[in-house]
Amino acid sequence: MATGVENRWLEAMRQPGFYDHPVAQVELIETHISWVFLAGDFAYKVKKPVNFGFLDFSTLAKRHHFCLEELRLNRRFAPQLYLGVKTIGGDPASPKMGGAPVLDYAVQMRRFAQQDQLDRVLARGCLDSQQLASFASMIARVHQAAAVSDAGQPYGTPQSIIKPVIENFSQIRSLLSATKCHQLDELEEWSRRSHDELHGLLQQRKRDGFIRECHGDLHLANMAWDNEEPILFDCIEFNENLRWIDVINDIAFLVMDLDDRGQKKLGWSFLNHYLQATGDYQGLQLLRFYEVYRAMVRAKVNCLRLAQPGLSDAERTQDRKLYQSYLILARSFTTKSAKGVIITHGLSGSGKSTFVRKLAASCGAIHLQSDLERKRLHGLAASTDSHSPPGGGIYDARANLATYERLQMLAETVLNTGYSVIVDAAFLKKSQRDKLRDLAADFHNPLVILDFSVPESELRRRIRQRIKAGGDVSEANEEVLNHQMIEQQPLDKNEQQFVITIDPDTASAEVARCISERFNNNWGHCKSP
Repeated sequence: MATGVENRWLEAMRQPGFYDHPVAQVELIETHISWVFLAGDFAYKVKKPVNFGFLDFSTLAKRHHFCLEELRLNRRFAPQLYLGVKTIGGDPASPKMGGAPVLDYAVQMRRFAQQDQLDRVLARGCLDSQQLASFASMIARVHQAAAVSDAGQPYGTPQSIIKPVIENFSQIRSLLSATKCHQLDELEEWSRRSHDELHGLLQQRKRDGFIRECHGDLHLANMAWDNEEPILFDCIEFNENLRWIDVINDIAFLVMDLDDRGQKKLGWSFLNHYLQATGDYQGLQLLRFYEVYRAMVRAKVNCLRLAQPGLSDAERTQDRKLYQSYLILARSFTTKSAKGVIITHGLSGSGKSTFVRKLAASCGAIHLQSDLERKRLHGLAASTDSHSPPGGGIYDARANLATYERLQMLAETVLNTGYSVIVDAAFLKKSQRDKLRDLAADFHNPLVILDFSVPESELRRRIRQRIKAGGDVSEANEEVLNHQMIEQQPLDKNEQQFVITIDPDTASAEVARCISERFNNNWGHCKSP
């Protein structure tokens, strides 16, 4: 709540004449922790003098410190956006930007069009998987370049991880009436139990360097598609424990946010692109735990808004509805759906990866791509050409064996986390297929084989077209295709029971429906003969 002095300079900032640059009109955006003034080509963010425990802006010195931190930290993601820290000062009755003595501070940012925020892009129906793929690549690069928490720092220990989780529940209870909330109790119990079960993995993630200085508040409203480029902004500056986190915790917020907005497919698409960029499939074991945590963060934010004075009855009703919706969403993450194993079968150029990319989003499955994992095994970037001849280099017999062993290992990792997996590879040898069939049987999961049927002439046309376009992870050419056609072993009678045939006209949505039926009925699992 603003004081009398603050009210005066806040009102002054709403006037176009307050600024030292052309301003036609000023728009104020208020959150539970800040005021943001949109003025001409710039935005000015002023921190509220509040103390919520997890955040303390209660003194001028603290607000100055966190303004400088906001500038430093966000320049990692958007240096073109974060310009500096400005003083608000002078006579409280007639303050001005840059005046003295200092009354408060504001972070100055280059203003971008609000309609470019991803939440607004989504609301217009204009957010697509390709844009999210760009964000996934960017976030993966940010995470890989971020500072790593060392062993002596408290960040990322099981004790530090559970603290904000439990604080969410206690803070929500303090903001609501004394009426007991069974949903809240159940979610807290699930979170505590899951944390105990994951204790060893949490320790391992810390040892392995997955606790990094992340964004911390990675949801759609803090992302923008600006000048055809992905940008992130408004990271957590006010609490180190909420910023030095597991990278999976960071992306869980965005996956949760997309799910909350009825965009599960886009959430799966983003997740798969991120995992393919990083190879961090082990982190999937933590995803549900962090999705629940992130949903409860949003529930708490709605409770904090409810505690603000001056809200209309309609606003209070809306915030209560949002709070309840986040509880329901959090509960959905605590249950596991039917899962299974899907493998592809087809020659180069048959469209496996293109089809599976869409299918994985529709099915809610993790997409493992052999071309990516093969190159990762050999320390190559996806875009790097290995210059291997057909049947040689990273495609010789030993490399093929290692690649399929890696795919099997990763598939097992995914199944252990409770998600379905699609293994996208040629699977031209029966022995390769049998190993995945046996893996499905070991987990008592159904198996589906997607058999890609494309005429040879079309295969050759597609390969030539792909080579001409460039930039594809696959290195297959017509010589490779010739080699595959000689080496391939057709699906036998016993395998046919698991087959769904994919031709150029097959719709991924129809295949997803068919797979869902098979998985829900747990149809199609047995060991290879």
